[in-house]
Amino acid sequence: MRRLGKDAIAILPAAPVRKRNGEIPYAYRQDSYFHYLTGFPEPEAVAALLPGRPQGEYVLFVRERDREREEWDGPRAGPGGAVELHGADDAFPMADIDEILPGLMEGRPRIYYSMGAHEEFDPRVLGWVNALRIESSDDATAPQEIAALSAVIDNLRLYKSRAELAALRRSAQITVAAHRRAMRFARPGAMEYEVMAEIAHEFRRHNADFAYHPIVGGGANSCVMHYSANDQPLRDGDLVLLDAGCECDSYAADVTRTFPVGGRFRPAQRAVYEVVLRAQLAAIDRVRAGNDWNDPHEAAVRSVTLGLIDLGLLKGRPARLIKDGAYREFFNHRTGHWLGIDVHDVGAYKVGGQWRRLEPGMALTVEPGIYIRPAANVPKEFWNIGVRIEDDLVVTGANPDVLTGDLEKDPDAIERLVQSA
Repeated sequence: MRRLGKDAIAILPAAPVRKRNGEIPYAYRQDSYFHYLTGFPEPEAVAALLPGRPQGEYVLFVRERDREREEWDGPRAGPGGAVELHGADDAFPMADIDEILPGLMEGRPRIYYSMGAHEEFDPRVLGWVNALRIESSDDATAPQEIAALSAVIDNLRLYKSRAELAALRRSAQITVAAHRRAMRFARPGAMEYEVMAEIAHEFRRHNADFAYHPIVGGGANSCVMHYSANDQPLRDGDLVLLDAGCECDSYAADVTRTFPVGGRFRPAQRAVYEVVLRAQLAAIDRVRAGNDWNDPHEAAVRSVTLGLIDLGLLKGRPARLIKDGAYREFFNHRTGHWLGIDVHDVGAYKVGGQWRRLEPGMALTVEPGIYIRPAANVPKEFWNIGVRIEDDLVVTGANPDVLTGDLEKDPDAIERLVQSA
């Protein structure tokens, strides 16, 4: 609210209920911005922030208690619970929003509202603004500007509080346990979806859910960047690329490990794996306060390029190969992203045209990879080898805090884990 200023109002609706088919809804997931500001878990709600308002700066509009609907859908907080349980200064029934919210907007020339993010709600905000402008005899009392609320919140979400870091750490711990469970389970003849089921079991037993649809890619599927079918059998000697993370307390983990079905890397697989591991460790070492966002990626690119030369998959001078982007044939994505309430969390990567400096409290992933598809210029022993290694980190004032560092990634340790089933 200090960033909004005392002449502003911020308005933010909750996520609507989405229908899966017919009258059957998807499991409800609160809008990330609404959750960040309020923690209020219900749909059909609107938050208003009014800096300096004597009667209360934080106002919620929520569903009223309804015994019949609660028998079907579960309990509601109601306006009383919005204050007593969720910390609102004041709360009103959603049915009264058209009468009350325009009055709260009056005298505040700037509205913070992210137009286009909630298309169903946009017409209501514009209607209130236009009505105030028509009815007002003094232009100073009607809103004159609508600014994006996300622009204010994104920078706040980029720096994680102690409570947020605790939630991220919890998600990381559950995800580590799930990956271990899946690697112990995977065996020749098992289906990719069975591995996914092991992940789901570990998540749900800790009251966590998928932060995103997992990738369980065996053999050639390990080279498909966003593989999602997860419906093929695992073959002895193939690699499995497993990318899965849970969402716990509304905060996400995002972890990838690559391991051999049957418990032993083939020589070519191990050689590629070790290149990716060296690149990841080089990138992690650059996740330090004062370095810029691109430093870890540049470290990974250089390490991958040198490794591809050693494997005989690239030929030439490293500096020229990097400048020409030759590595992109095998490593065609960035090395990480912000992490938080969203698995690809908000926050600009550049500020004023320059890469953002890393600062304590920022959370991110580090995930280099190499993906080798069949090609005339590639020896057959490397075909269909896809390797990615991904961990979740927090920037500190010293060494990076690797939240998922307990999960095995040394190739010998990976083999032991897979063989321990």
